Amino acid sequence: MKPISSPLSEIRPAYDVVVIGSGYGGGICASRMARAGRTVCLLERGREILVGDYPNTAAEAIKELQFHTSDGHIGSRIGLYDIHVNEQQNAVVGCGLGGTSLINANVSLAAKPEVFDNLNWPIGIRQHRDTLLQQGYQRAREMLKPNPYPEDGETLTKLEAHKKSAAFMGEAQNFYRPPINVTFTTPEGGVNHVGVEQQACMNCGDCVSGCNYGAKNTTLMNYLPDAWNHGAEIFCQANVHYIEKAGGGWLVHYQHVEVGREDFDAPALFVKAKLVIVCAGTMGSNELMLRSRAQGLPMSERLGKGFSGNGDILGFGYNCDGPIHGIGWGTHKPGELAPVGPCITSIIDLRASDDYEKRMVIEEGSIPGALSTFLLAAFSAAAAVIGKDTDDGIMDKIKEKAREAQSLVRGSYHGAVNNTQTYLIMSHDNAAGEAVLNEHDCMAINWPDVGKQPNFVIGNNNLYKATAGLGGTYVENPIWTPLFKHSLITVHPLGGCSMGSNGSSGVVNHKGQVFSGGGDEVHEGLYVSDGSVIPTSLAVNPLLTISAVTERCCALIADDHGWTIDYTLCPAPLPGRTEK
Repeated sequence: MKPISSPLSEIRPAYDVVVIGSGYGGGICASRMARAGRTVCLLERGREILVGDYPNTAAEAIKELQFHTSDGHIGSRIGLYDIHVNEQQNAVVGCGLGGTSLINANVSLAAKPEVFDNLNWPIGIRQHRDTLLQQGYQRAREMLKPNPYPEDGETLTKLEAHKKSAAFMGEAQNFYRPPINVTFTTPEGGVNHVGVEQQACMNCGDCVSGCNYGAKNTTLMNYLPDAWNHGAEIFCQANVHYIEKAGGGWLVHYQHVEVGREDFDAPALFVKAKLVIVCAGTMGSNELMLRSRAQGLPMSERLGKGFSGNGDILGFGYNCDGPIHGIGWGTHKPGELAPVGPCITSIIDLRASDDYEKRMVIEEGSIPGALSTFLLAAFSAAAAVIGKDTDDGIMDKIKEKAREAQSLVRGSYHGAVNNTQTYLIMSHDNAAGEAVLNEHDCMAINWPDVGKQPNFVIGNNNLYKATAGLGGTYVENPIWTPLFKHSLITVHPLGGCSMGSNGSSGVVNHKGQVFSGGGDEVHEGLYVSDGSVIPTSLAVNPLLTISAVTERCCALIADDHGWTIDYTLCPAPLPGRTEK
């Protein structure tokens, strides 16, 4: 795979369109605006990481950590794993060319149609639920190429264990293999539909630390190179601070990060644009828009409100009766360990429940091999303090202790830790969080009693039952305890720049245009399109819905400006585009 980003020194003074961010929002917008014949500049705060360069050891992973806290920033500003620490709601997102798609679990499921009946969605979205929105879903699928783990693939123990849990819970009919953005068959000639080299998944299980085999269909494997193929210029390590109006267009103020300019408080650089699309991810877009408002850009009073963690719940079935093989290979070579499979390969789908608070999906997961050295101490300590054993008896206790000893002696790929199932739930929360800028000019999420909502109790009870089917000890997320005031962590933050019918109910309209106040008036040429515009929890992995909403937004932008987007797949750069 060849790099597609350019040095910031090559940025031009002005473009038709500036796209901020490179995940499912930014990647799509850059691709579609370039296909519409516009001059496009994409700014990404992280760096471009090529296949084979993702961390696979503990030492490498630690270097990639960065923390946003209420008091300031800790770590490298281009670290891949971006952790937002708050008193009540924490979040983990990706930082790099490709955004969070680089470190997510790939699940590509649409939200249930009834989700869009929620009155928090503006009428434009609700009217297009079965038309333009479905067209957006289909266009996203054409680019992301989701497909389920093959029935004739290697047997995955964690998948089979999850199937056993579903049967034990009486939910066998709701168990299936969901579509995931992973390549399972090497494309003909080794090149995919946009001209990027890819190979088949090796079942290493390291999806969420970054795929070193090039099998994961991140936006860096499709939308972003497609944007580059069509003339978009992509720049990394450009952290946008704020946006301001300038005549009939916009100034996008940014800082070149991790090159020393921050050390002497250098003035921000800027680029001009006729049209700006903010796609910095839910955390980044909220911070950017809050800072832009603080700099004088008028916006809705709803900015920052309506924040959701998508009802995310993390839990573990520790020391189950049989092996799970749920830890990624890390530095191990193919054949040295049992196949793990992609991070998520199966699901127990409970979204058909009549009870809104019980609607959720339960998915099994894998833990990156880079974290394997930490797992024994972490699981042993958590199980001892908050673990709930699902079976008893003297013989069972003896076997559990023997497996713990095996892990202690032989490491995390053996015994109790190797017999641990990782669970991820997405459910419906009340989206009552709020993103704010504090006195240190740092973004914080305020959400009192977020962890006391009924869906979290219901979800953890479900995970206890799933673990009981495997004979393990259920360990809930350690911070979801009274000691930590039932704090939560999400990998799917949503909202804060939510869609609404006007500025009194949302921050952007159904097209993604930013309201200039509490009425219907919008800022011409300023859009937001990423997870931050989603006004409700989805009770499923949000990537495909974010992609569908963004595809729809791009189609409407083109229609409003009289542009034509050519959706014909193009596996090579257009004439005149010189490869790096």
